[in-house]
Amino acid sequence: MDTIYEKQAKVFKAFCDEKRLQILELLRDGEKCACTLVYELDMAQSTLSYHMKILCESGIVDSRKDGKWTHYKISKEGSSFAVKLLKTLTTLNTAKE
Repeated sequence: MDTIYEKQAKVFKAFCDEKRLQILELLRDGEKCACTLVYELDMAQSTLSYHMKILCESGIVDSRKDGKWTHYKISKEGSSFAVKLLKTLTTLNTAKE
């Protein structure tokens, strides 16, 4: 079971690669098949699988199987978690003791 810090680190790992940022940009238009992502990104299926594993493990992207292909979309829940996490970690504590 992941600790809270491991879960948080997975979110930041998902965002720290140029290819994963490109994938997220493409998914902003809605669900896409892996075959479409492979074509649009001009990358090997194995490379896409590596990046999608990281994005899915972070919770930012959801996947579903349809025949031999997997379809991906941005997770509303995962996206909300990432936004709240960044805001929480970068907000100064201003409470005085």
